Amino acid sequence: MKVLLMNKPGDVTVTEIPTPKPKEDEVLIRVMAAGICTNDIRDYQGDCNYSYPRIGGHEYSGVIEELGSAVDSGQYAPGQRVVTYIIQADYSCHYCRTGHENICFHHSNSHIFHNPDGISGYGGFGEYVIAKAKDLFVYHDTVSFEKMAFTEPLACVVNSINRTDVQLGDDVVVIGGGTMWLLHLMVARLKGARVIISEPLAERREKAMRLGAYAAIDPMRTNAVEEVRRLTDGCGAAVVYNTTASPALMAQAVEMTGACGTCVAFSSMHPNDPVPVDAGAMHTLQKTMTGAVSPTIQAFYQSYELIDKGLLDPTVLTEQIFDYTDFDKAMACAMRPDTYKVLLKVGENACIL
Repeated sequence: MKVLLMNKPGDVTVTEIPTPKPKEDEVLIRVMAAGICTNDIRDYQGDCNYSYPRIGGHEYSGVIEELGSAVDSGQYAPGQRVVTYIIQADYSCHYCRTGHENICFHHSNSHIFHNPDGISGYGGFGEYVIAKAKDLFVYHDTVSFEKMAFTEPLACVVNSINRTDVQLGDDVVVIGGGTMWLLHLMVARLKGARVIISEPLAERREKAMRLGAYAAIDPMRTNAVEEVRRLTDGCGAAVVYNTTASPALMAQAVEMTGACGTCVAFSSMHPNDPVPVDAGAMHTLQKTMTGAVSPTIQAFYQSYELIDKGLLDPTVLTEQIFDYTDFDKAMACAMRPDTYKVLLKVGENACIL
């Protein structure tokens, strides 16, 4: 099979490797579409401490090609459209058993990130990928592979929303500008929130308004914290989601958070500098600060349900679709500061529909 093999940061080539065979509890998936994540961009730029060679791509969708001998053929069959829960949780550690399988230490120490004996990575940037049958989510045949490829990034956002207690009519602020920022807007509105966004690019503010934002703040022309207070009658936001990697904006997000509100660090910080926080205000106003990372199984299932049932269409955030052989062009597009989700058609017979 052909894969996009990263030999080192910035060096990705179409390479032929053996097609894997599924073990008894596994399935072989033929990949159709795969999104380029911010983490793939950082990996490409050398900003991740992973081992090489590596096959990236964790936002993939495809069809079942082959079943392992012990996989229930009454539940799964070749040709089914599927996505995979990508966290390789051990389901036996403290975090897994307390409902936090998304931060299982087994996953963070797995071959996905460091494989001294071979290729690391999730494998979605290849024609075929192996997955455990228990990690499969089967879509209806009417759902496009393009939509399905948004399952994992949407699930990350659903997990972020689930980390808070958004109530009907709450004022919510989303700081950012990219795909995850607008997915937060879309999901928060489904929860019944009035959403205020903060973003310097006019085109992105306009897109947010078209997608239902209540107000769009230009933080380069106004004091964003004061503007949030004005828009919320002096209360501040019930919830603030910071989808940027900026420590300065993380500090601003805490300021925007009102009394008894919650502030979420959705993105990892780059650079990971300390964030100054008014601990006195957190104490006096009972503010909560938390983080959100990869999706739990529940969040992944909720994301799958939103897409499969047509409750949310993430493809309004598709920037462009490239053939996998044009990976460098696709990555250049994804690295631009004004783009949304860039997708790859993976394999010679890939279909996006």
